[in-house]
Amino acid sequence: MGQRLMCVVAHPDDECFAFGGALALAADRGIETYVICMTDGQAATHRASAATGVELGKMRRQEFAASCRVLGVTQHELLDYHDGQLQSVAIAGATEHLVKRMRRFRPNVVITFGGDGGLNTHPDHMMVSFLTTTAFHWSGQAKRFPESGAVYQPDRLFHLTTNFFIPDRQPPLPIPWTTVLDIESVRERKSEAFRQHLSQAPLMERTKALFAKFGGQEFYALMATRDPGAAKQLTDLFEGLPD
Repeated sequence: MGQRLMCVVAHPDDECFAFGGALALAADRGIETYVICMTDGQAATHRASAATGVELGKMRRQEFAASCRVLGVTQHELLDYHDGQLQSVAIAGATEHLVKRMRRFRPNVVITFGGDGGLNTHPDHMMVSFLTTTAFHWSGQAKRFPESGAVYQPDRLFHLTTNFFIPDRQPPLPIPWTTVLDIESVRERKSEAFRQHLSQAPLMERTKALFAKFGGQEFYALMATRDPGAAKQLTDLFEGLPD
């Protein structure tokens, strides 16, 4: 079995705006990638021509799939949690959904938002961080959800720490990065994936300057690892892991 990368996000467009570089780089190396999006983004501020939340959700599902194709994602899945309400989910049930998928896909590396919510400190991002981090640890414990597949412990968990310097939304204690990905070679593909989210066109306009300034790198913090020796500055999420 080759190397595998799992990415867990909250909304359609998170996969490209936040993690697009890591996903595209992995695809170029033949690494299998699996993106799980917890909601369909019905509560988005930008709604294009959608008259209802349901209509917007259908639109954003299609955009998510198109973005994943551009990034070369091997598998993608959009779950049915409510946008803007992840803080109200049943923790055990939501964690089990992720544990089941980790045990089935068996990723070497898992990436998600940091606990500060990353990018824009969105509460849904914070909850995705919490749920994914818990699932990472519980996936390897036999007593946790024994009916949800054979125990499997991923090798590494990374939190996104890319900082876009939004002045009024800075976390009080940002986590220092341990891994800087040079994504210059896939920068345009990341932008092209973002352009698939047509309903979010106003957001694209607002973030052009951010992409221009920070678009060549993504920053991650190694939060958990099976190999203590990996707790160092890395230039690659898979550095030192067997093929």
